[in-house]
Amino acid sequence: MTISKLSGSSFYGVRGIRKASVQECKETIDAHNLITKTYHLTLVTARERANRIQNSNLVRLVEAYRTYGHKCAKIDPLDMWRQDREPSLNPAMYGLVNPDTVYYLEGVLEMKGLKRATLAQIIDHLEHTYCGHISFEFMHIADDHLRKWFARQAETYNDIRFSKEEKSKFLELITKSETFDHFMMRECGHQKQFSLEGSESAIVALQQVLELSSKYGVLEVVMCLTHRCRMQIMMELLGVPKDSLFRKFQGLSEFPEETPSHIIGDLVYNSQASVDLNLGGKRPLHVSVVPNPCHLELVNPVALGKVRAKQEDYLSQETDDYKVEDMVMSVQMHGDGGFTGQGVVTETFGLTNLPHFTTGGTVHIVLNNQVSVTTDSTNGRSTRYSSDIGKVVETPVIHVNGDYPELAAIAGRIAVDYRKTFGKDIIIDMITYRRHGHHEAEDPFCAQPLMYKEIKTHNSVIDLYTSQLVQEKMIDSTQVMADIKAKHDVHIMSCYRNAPKYKVQPTHMLGKWKSMTVPLQTICKMDTGVEPNLLRKIGVQSVTVAKDLVLNEKMKKLNIEPRLAQMEEGKHIGYAAAEAMAIGSLLLEGYNARICGQDVARGVFIPRHAMINCQKTNTKHTPLNTLSSSQGKLELVDSPLGELAVMSYEYGMSLETPNRLNIWEAQLGDFFNSAQEVIDSFISGGEEKWLRQSGLVLVLPHGYEGAGPEHTSCRIERFLQLSSDRFNVTDPNISNNVNWHVVNCSTPAQYFHVLRRQMKRNFRKPLIVVGPKRLTRIPKAVSDLDDFAPGTSFQPVIPDTEANRLMVRRVIFVSGKLYYELLEERSKRGLSDMIALVRVEEFSPFPKEDLEKEISKYSEACEFVWCQEETQNGGAWFFMESRFNQILPAQRQLRYVGRSTCAAPANGIYVKHLDEQKRIYEDALTLPPTEHQLST
Repeated sequence: MTISKLSGSSFYGVRGIRKASVQECKETIDAHNLITKTYHLTLVTARERANRIQNSNLVRLVEAYRTYGHKCAKIDPLDMWRQDREPSLNPAMYGLVNPDTVYYLEGVLEMKGLKRATLAQIIDHLEHTYCGHISFEFMHIADDHLRKWFARQAETYNDIRFSKEEKSKFLELITKSETFDHFMMRECGHQKQFSLEGSESAIVALQQVLELSSKYGVLEVVMCLTHRCRMQIMMELLGVPKDSLFRKFQGLSEFPEETPSHIIGDLVYNSQASVDLNLGGKRPLHVSVVPNPCHLELVNPVALGKVRAKQEDYLSQETDDYKVEDMVMSVQMHGDGGFTGQGVVTETFGLTNLPHFTTGGTVHIVLNNQVSVTTDSTNGRSTRYSSDIGKVVETPVIHVNGDYPELAAIAGRIAVDYRKTFGKDIIIDMITYRRHGHHEAEDPFCAQPLMYKEIKTHNSVIDLYTSQLVQEKMIDSTQVMADIKAKHDVHIMSCYRNAPKYKVQPTHMLGKWKSMTVPLQTICKMDTGVEPNLLRKIGVQSVTVAKDLVLNEKMKKLNIEPRLAQMEEGKHIGYAAAEAMAIGSLLLEGYNARICGQDVARGVFIPRHAMINCQKTNTKHTPLNTLSSSQGKLELVDSPLGELAVMSYEYGMSLETPNRLNIWEAQLGDFFNSAQEVIDSFISGGEEKWLRQSGLVLVLPHGYEGAGPEHTSCRIERFLQLSSDRFNVTDPNISNNVNWHVVNCSTPAQYFHVLRRQMKRNFRKPLIVVGPKRLTRIPKAVSDLDDFAPGTSFQPVIPDTEANRLMVRRVIFVSGKLYYELLEERSKRGLSDMIALVRVEEFSPFPKEDLEKEISKYSEACEFVWCQEETQNGGAWFFMESRFNQILPAQRQLRYVGRSTCAAPANGIYVKHLDEQKRIYEDALTLPPTEHQLST
């Protein structure tokens, strides 16, 4: 059985999703293609088959326990779940009535050391295995090999034995966690603490996951944490200095003193961490805790993107037998309410086995305290378990009673073994409780009186485990626990008092980012041109394929032949060719690139056809990956039909390295709104909150073409509202280190330069590109090869080269395709001397100096207009008006021309759309009569 984990253009998955031709295999073995992982399990031998046939009724009983045993398991520490006995677990249903009957077990059931057993022994083993304080769900998995493997693990877990040292470590971990909680309630009772009391066993499970992964050779773990476990895990398990985290509780900054003033920080419960742990592996295990907003589950795909980026870096360094999960893995902690309720969880699971998104399996630990804030689970989900959401991709589940730390440790071990063996996700559903409610200031009896009546009298995890160890004679008495508490409390108090004096060490701009800086100003002009001969070569190569590859005739006529002609003539170069030249030149400079989105390989509005399919064999060829043997790699990712998880994933990839151009392109501009959450919480403010730069590019097709309300606007106004561009543009004391750049490129050359600028600067900022739609088909919206040559660069403002400066009465500032429409109308009306059309190509940061230069040219102008095709409550108007009015001549105010306000972006009635467009032309280009005209 072979599983492919990472692929540049094809996926050859479990149970024959489809077979790959030899040609496809050869084509896709590149830096984005994982050498496949193979595992061998003999399903059933001849002897096992014969025994199963002979004891078919016993087989049915065993299968029933494997399928339904969890429904009768004792996995609720509060014992409040209503559990009716599952009828299918009754042996009599299968004619099994004599408890003394002996059965051979071969091929039926795993009972270590036994080849045969009585029915009574078998039932006792099944009850202990599937209906005890730990239980398993795996029969929903389609693959027979995986089910057999999991059954073997489940039915032999009781053979795992922990040493005295291991048990002492477990006791120490959970005792330190409780001690920390008690300290915080005593010293910081006025602050939210999200106590872990009742769920301490989760730390033990996580400790085993990290330790075993390290011993298996994993070098890096990217971790997501919930609020409820974050402090305990970071301090007690990962060894993050307590002094540094206590600074936040005392109202101090988490950043070094020299950190730029625009960095605002975040809550302590959203903190990040980066540590190295010695856990018994050949090399230290590096653990990264990803910072996250209070939309906790949103961090999941971000973390996976980071993992994938790290894996690709290792992939380029390691030998041919490297497997994607060998070096880097993701571990994610979840709350039960968020895991079930947040759609991003389902979207993220949908990515786990896709060729361009798989990371070789994630270990999920659901901290299931059976209530979401104050909402009972009966109102919080429609499924039996919060973990059921993972079954959408056949993820196995281990349910564990949180009162049993050693069972939590066993769950952690099985989870790591499963991931190592199959490279797939697995869920540990840790059933626990919350001793103090959502946070400590809240009275939980108000919403859950019966639950908290039970919790009030329920022994703590620490007390239960201490008693167990005393009975096992592993420790002498409960005094051991008391000594740990007393010693640790003194240590915590010392760190708390030292926190104000603690010197925070910088963690940003290190490693792969050491060549980057945190700029004070983001307005920079730099030469991004490239030698024309090299660009010609790239342009030609971008559509060159092997002679035996059969091309689509329509694509050949409309895309390949025109591009070759453009390269030969050096004229009329379009957006697709400009993009290919930008990316190709960056690849030759050693950068990697990844374009992700729906239909991006072909392109929706930019007809890039960057991946060419053979019409005879379906072989996929990416010409830009054949420029040079030493070039970077282009990955083209046709993503699933969802935006939130995919965009979050791409953002995560962009965090890992500044040397990859990550582009997420929307199929239609307004599709970004399904991903608004990650835009608001990560992309727009990630640097200011966490000091983590991202160079992610969002390309959002935009344009009013009569397509109706939904697929017309990329809602420029939203990105400008989220921009941190300074409002007072004339104050030199205010730095303009904006959070992102927003551009609307009216020429292919501008698009070329802005993509190259994105990678050539010594800092990274997200880039929002108001992408072209019909603009790609406007004859004048083309560039010559000279526009890409050395000495050229991106122009935030493009002057009017036709208007007579001394005769101009009206200056119109415009952006995007509307410029070409006004240009044509102006020419028809013979107004080229009297009306200037100035293109604003970059909205944020506001190009003050460039605009002042243009305004100063038109000393005789009596009117300045902002013209847009968007509605007045949309587009760039509100952003531009306040800033323009600070730089216009005295007694001049910017006038608006465009559509009137509307609740939806565009009209759905085509004739009305045309009327609105004509009205814009009239309002923009109809000049008032002069005094001379009025007098005559």
